[in-house]
Amino acid sequence: MNTTILPPGAADRYIALRRDIHEHPELGFEEHRTADIVATTLAELGYTVTTGIAGTGVVGSLKMGTSARSIGLRADMDALPIQETNAIPWASKTANVMHACGHDGHTASLLAAAQAIAQRRQFDGTVNLIFQPAEELGGAGGAKRMMDEGLFSRFPCDAIFAMHNMPGWPAGQFLFRDRVMMASSDRVLITLRGKGGHGAVPQQAIDPTIVAASLILALQTIVSRNIDPRETTVISVGKLHAGTSYNIIPDTAELELSVRTFSAEIRNQLETRIKDICRLQAESFGATAHVDYQRGYPVLINTSAETQSALQVAQQLFGADQVVADIAPLTGSEDFAYMLQDRPGCYLLIGNGEIGEHNENSGLTHCMVHNPGYDFNDVCLPRAAKFWTALVEHRLACGAEPGNA
Repeated sequence: MNTTILPPGAADRYIALRRDIHEHPELGFEEHRTADIVATTLAELGYTVTTGIAGTGVVGSLKMGTSARSIGLRADMDALPIQETNAIPWASKTANVMHACGHDGHTASLLAAAQAIAQRRQFDGTVNLIFQPAEELGGAGGAKRMMDEGLFSRFPCDAIFAMHNMPGWPAGQFLFRDRVMMASSDRVLITLRGKGGHGAVPQQAIDPTIVAASLILALQTIVSRNIDPRETTVISVGKLHAGTSYNIIPDTAELELSVRTFSAEIRNQLETRIKDICRLQAESFGATAHVDYQRGYPVLINTSAETQSALQVAQQLFGADQVVADIAPLTGSEDFAYMLQDRPGCYLLIGNGEIGEHNENSGLTHCMVHNPGYDFNDVCLPRAAKFWTALVEHRLACGAEPGNA
């Protein structure tokens, strides 16, 4: 397979574009500047461009030949509400907003692939490049909204694929997993209501902070005593708030939980058990509990045929030593899971560099995503673009029959 897929100078062009996007980050459903760049670039390359899907989403479509086959490639565009600490020329110019998850790199990589795909034209079928807003917003994010607005009816895709950078692995290494790849993610808001009073006479109050303390410990028994220990489950208390002064027993206490699992059945079990424990713990102290259980992203499940197809492309293009075929599942979550509930496909990873390793191009030390010192590793961009181009040409190979890609 040809490894010189990108046109001369293309890598440098899109690395510069990536850094420009990094310098001007935009939060979910506010990616107006980024969407304009994407739409303009795709139009210049000859794609049919549709804007305004889910507000700021963009789809570029390109058809060659007569085949009815199609493929969808998705990149996310949004940034995070984090103040960047990097001292690099392309650091964020927007206070408290930065590309701390590499979506700038995902967007630029897919645009680089768009150029190669359009110029080579070595496929038979339709390519739909999906630039999605608001991946970071949880269950109300961009993937589901694009689907609700007719994404796959307007732009049919026989299969869909997405790629995310992954710190902790060698830069440019491709990582795959068949079937369950990432966890579901739910947010739980708990309000405990007692009876406020003076801190000097607690017997005249119902202290919700005591309820909260007991509840936090009780919630952890779900993982340790209600769930099969061979199953991965996470219940984390990320927020606890109560009171206004040291000598006032408050009326209420508030908790927020992050709940994750790899099983839809266990997900249901967790919701039931959390609600029961909250209610019973509160009642045991004479208080009440209100539980707002918000389901976020579902479990992300890759389909076997599409995963194997993408894995073979990566191995042929870069060599078996640059590909890991069966990584452990991740307890992080992704709204691409919604798309995989509707279409067969594969979500894969590309290594962003070992954590603690020095990047000579940026001068930075590689760290985990969602960190104020994070930056996408530009070494990955041309490799990701080559992979996307090769995958399209493999899945929509000229002369191949539908279903035989």
